[in-house]
Amino acid sequence: MPQQKDIVKIAIQMPGAYPQLIQLDQKKPLSAVIKEVCDGWNLSGPDNHALQYADGVQMYITESNRLDIKNGCILRLTKAPGCCAEDLYKGIQSADSGVRCDSLKQLANVSTDVTFAQEFISRDGHVLLVKIVEDGNESPLIMTHTLTSFFELMDHQIVSWENLSSVFIKKIASLVNAKVCDASIQRVSLALLESMVQSGRALFLLVKQEVTLERLLAHLQVANQQIQTKAMALLMALLQTAGDADRQELFAFLAKKNLRQYIYKNIIHSSGAVGDEMAHYLYVLQSVTLNHLEPRMKTPLDCYSQDQREVLHTLRQAAFETESENSLSNERRRSLCAKEFRKLGFSNNSNPGQDLVRAPPGLLALDTMEYFSSRYPDAYSRFVLENSSREDKARVVRLPRSSIQADPWVLCEILRIGDPPSETGADYHPIFFSQDRLVEELFCVCIQLLNKTWKEMRATQEDFDKVMQVVREQITRTLSSKPTSLELFKNKVNALNYGEILKLRQTERLHQEETLALPVVELKERLKPELMDLIRQQRLNRLCQGTLFRKISSRRRQDKLWYCRLSPNHKVLHYGDVEEDTESPAIESLQEKIPVADIKALLTGKDCPHMKENKGKQTKEVLDLAFSITYDVEDYSLNFIASSRADFCLWTDGLSVLLGRDMSSESMRSELEILLSMEIKLRLLDLENVQIPDLAPPVPLPPSNYHFCYDFNATEQ
Repeated sequence: MPQQKDIVKIAIQMPGAYPQLIQLDQKKPLSAVIKEVCDGWNLSGPDNHALQYADGVQMYITESNRLDIKNGCILRLTKAPGCCAEDLYKGIQSADSGVRCDSLKQLANVSTDVTFAQEFISRDGHVLLVKIVEDGNESPLIMTHTLTSFFELMDHQIVSWENLSSVFIKKIASLVNAKVCDASIQRVSLALLESMVQSGRALFLLVKQEVTLERLLAHLQVANQQIQTKAMALLMALLQTAGDADRQELFAFLAKKNLRQYIYKNIIHSSGAVGDEMAHYLYVLQSVTLNHLEPRMKTPLDCYSQDQREVLHTLRQAAFETESENSLSNERRRSLCAKEFRKLGFSNNSNPGQDLVRAPPGLLALDTMEYFSSRYPDAYSRFVLENSSREDKARVVRLPRSSIQADPWVLCEILRIGDPPSETGADYHPIFFSQDRLVEELFCVCIQLLNKTWKEMRATQEDFDKVMQVVREQITRTLSSKPTSLELFKNKVNALNYGEILKLRQTERLHQEETLALPVVELKERLKPELMDLIRQQRLNRLCQGTLFRKISSRRRQDKLWYCRLSPNHKVLHYGDVEEDTESPAIESLQEKIPVADIKALLTGKDCPHMKENKGKQTKEVLDLAFSITYDVEDYSLNFIASSRADFCLWTDGLSVLLGRDMSSESMRSELEILLSMEIKLRLLDLENVQIPDLAPPVPLPPSNYHFCYDFNATEQ
């Protein structure tokens, strides 16, 4: 008898018949299950039938995937994949165009199933589809169904893309290059070319040769977003598959055509919302393009390269207006250069290139500094002169250090330069597509931002890392808002000053604390009733032990003493006068008593009768310790003055419990908070795989000597 876990309860449908509810035994051969289902509907030829899911992705049920069937699944009895493949193979060769169209439409749907695809390909059905495409005599609708079917079949990787003929590939490329062509045909053709490019180097070269890149860029201008997305996908496939030389060629062509502005105008700016798939391709393009800077980033500066030394001297000359150096002696010229390099912030004045040998950011640091000095000479001079003229040199922002350890390196990390694009990434920056030299332009903005933030934080050289943390946060937060232009980025990042960063950090910290505290608050509320019961019981136990009170008398120098305690059954209060040396009198020795049931009210402070009688004569300290209970018809009262605030809280809480009221003393609130805190800490302890013993561990034996003890007396002597 099969075990319960091997039984799955399912429903099986068939058009024109009542569904069958069966218990599928997963250990029984699938052919036997299909035979039983066919017998239930009196159908012959069970080998010509198969089961497939009725909802969602309508895959065929096979021995390899049958364990995925869950309780409650609805299956459908349908034609076996081999029979279906045979019928469609014949249908697409029919002389009737209507039959061909219907067969190809159905083929496009069922080709997503790998079981069917294997059957159809085994009959060389894919070869028949290739011939239909190469002949190109069919209507656009039939051609669309043919291309879709072929794409779905090839997607299972049963047949290699490299087996395709050059005639077929050229035909697909011609459909993409055509200025007038059905949009559905071009969409599937673009998808086919993308898969070909990704399959190997040979097909990449053939597609690159056949596809007109101008037409590919033209597809980015169409209103059809599916065409735009597929064109972008093919473009990214070409860039990612290309070798270094081919990639350089493609980049040069795309730069010449101003691809980024093309995308910004026709996709980002015009369409508004960008789909997830397009967002991924934009992210890939951004990543691949920025990674083009990786060689410069990883190449250290050559201190003895004449070209690079000339760039460094260009930076110096752009910052300081000096007399003609040609008329100076070599010694005077070297002295002047060393002085000006020192003002620029270089620590090695004789060979400043030594300050820039770190890679990354490598030569990228030198490139960005040179761009800053040539593109924005006024801002560059102002930055240098402002820092070189500060009297407190500890508060100077050094340009070389900023360019090596700061902005270029921070930008490389934020923009992930050097990291390969992930398969699911979609975090692109619109500003990338609106600005040609993004990294250099961002550096020019951020180096000035660093100077501004440095002054706001009143930083010194020791605070460099702290300042960079703030600058990194300013850049990251601004880029996360997706600015669409450099001007917008500049305005936002400068508005996000150090004070705003502190406010945002505080707000986020409070929000995080509130989020983390919410489960703790809920746990506290659940624990409160139990802990309140514990405090109530402690108060009643304390009343049962009793307390010594003093009677205040204005006629005697020494006040009388009296004792009050609660009976063990919590029904009677016993009290009476006692002597000075009495500590805890027996309950039988206390002659007076008041039934708890007769107590009417609990009064405190100035509301107490004995405080009203001496109104104006009592100090605030006595008022804070006074309480009374009224009993019978409220004509009688028992008056107390506690010896301490602790006794006052214990008795007023205990009497409140006896009267069925809530405790309200500050002592109760403090103890409840302590108990809650302890209980929460115990509940949150990580005790996984920790064995807690039932008995307390034994106390270890005392040490053999106490020489390790600290002798205060010996030290003092």
